[in-house]
Amino acid sequence: MTTPPVTLRQWRDDDLDAFAAMNADPEVMRFLPAPLTREESLATLQRLRDAIAARGWGLWAVECEGELAGWTGLNPPAWTARFTPCVEVGWRLRRKFWGRGLATAAATAAVRYGFEELQLPEIVSFTVHANERSWRVMERLGFTRDPADDFDHPRLPEGHPLRRHILYRKKNPARRE
Repeated sequence: MTTPPVTLRQWRDDDLDAFAAMNADPEVMRFLPAPLTREESLATLQRLRDAIAARGWGLWAVECEGELAGWTGLNPPAWTARFTPCVEVGWRLRRKFWGRGLATAAATAAVRYGFEELQLPEIVSFTVHANERSWRVMERLGFTRDPADDFDHPRLPEGHPLRRHILYRKKNPARRE
């Protein structure tokens, strides 16, 4: 999928160096439990590639200006919360690509795919409250938040500073419920 200025595509072996550097960057990973090692990034890249190959969709590589800028896409969370099962839109970009509207452009393409091609009734997105950059993208995408939907991430232990998450939702405008 191409939505100027980005292309969403399947992962390639030559994405690993940029992907691993992004996942090891403490600022990029600031609102996640921990940076990833190169080995963890390699395993993650393979899981992402396999999911797209199996389903036809997932968390795609985002290419910009001929290089890997990060990822965006759709993913069903592998854990249970009061709003699951669902499909989430998410993103992560290398720092050199921040502040250019690329997360919004890439996520817009992913959301459009989810609504138009997959006919999803709703897509969600979530992050920690302190991650203002991400929740601002969610708002630019037309997602809305009800504070009553905020939740404690089930994969983070009690007392973890990143455990509390805010949830944004967007209904498919073409579907009538």
